[in-house]
Amino acid sequence: MVTSQDIQEAAAGLRGVARRTPLVYVEELGAHLKLENEQPIGAFKIRGAYNAIRKLPDAARRRGVITYSSGN
Repeated sequence: MVTSQDIQEAAAGLRGVARRTPLVYVEELGAHLKLENEQPIGAFKIRGAYNAIRKLPDAARRRGVITYSSGN
């Protein structure tokens, strides 16, 4: 289970990496939208990917990381 401490640690690790994107209310939808498309890469994926890589042991990180995406 993810704890509030896990979330706080992930947020701290993303400072200076991911942007704080706006949360806007769209009246026509009756919903709030988090505009992650305003991240430099255009998607929310930087958050999970960066934190996963950040938590790897140094030896694993030095070997490198290969990722795959089917697109945004």
